[in-house]
Amino acid sequence: MSLVSAARIIAAGGVIAHPTESVWGLACDPNNAEAVQRLVRLKNRPLEKGLILVSGDVNHFSGLLHNLSGDQRARIDATWPGPVTWLVPHFDQIPPWVSGVHHSVALRHTNHPFTAALSRAFGGPIVSTSANPAGCQPARHKFQVLRYFGDGLDFIGGGSTGGRASPSEIRDASSGRIVRAG
Repeated sequence: MSLVSAARIIAAGGVIAHPTESVWGLACDPNNAEAVQRLVRLKNRPLEKGLILVSGDVNHFSGLLHNLSGDQRARIDATWPGPVTWLVPHFDQIPPWVSGVHHSVALRHTNHPFTAALSRAFGGPIVSTSANPAGCQPARHKFQVLRYFGDGLDFIGGGSTGGRASPSEIRDASSGRIVRAG
C-alpha cells in the first residue's frame, strides 16, 4: 500500500502504524476525535496525558510557533528537523483530545522520510505516539506492531525506523528544560 493510500486512510478517520526516527508510531488525524479515541483505546492510554503532533513541514506548526520569543524559536530551530519534541503553549488552538489536560502541545518536525512525507501527503500534522500498549516496550520492528495490535490497525508500513536507540527527546519551549532525555 502506498504513502498516498496511508494518508487517505488517516484522512478517512483510520489509525495506522508507521516508522519514526527511533520506534514505530501510531498515527491518526488530530482533528478527528473518534480516530484519536480509537488510537488511545488501542494503546490503553489515558486521553488526559496528551499526544504528540508530528509533521515534515514546519509551516504546519506556524500558528503555534508565532507566539514564541526569538530565543525560544532559536532553541527549537536548532534541533529541527529531527528527533526532538517541543512542548509549546497551544492557546486553545488544539483540541483537548490531543492536548489532554495540558496548556501546551507536543510538536516534532520530523526528518524521518516516510513520516515526513506522510504528513505532507495528509496536508497537516498527524498524531504520532509510540506503537505499544501502555506499559509495554515501544515497537522497534514491524513484527512487534503486529504482535501488539494484530489486525486492529488500518495500515502498517513505511519501511524501517531511523535506528535511534532512544525515543525522541522532549523539551519545554518556555523554560528550555529537558522533560524526557532522548
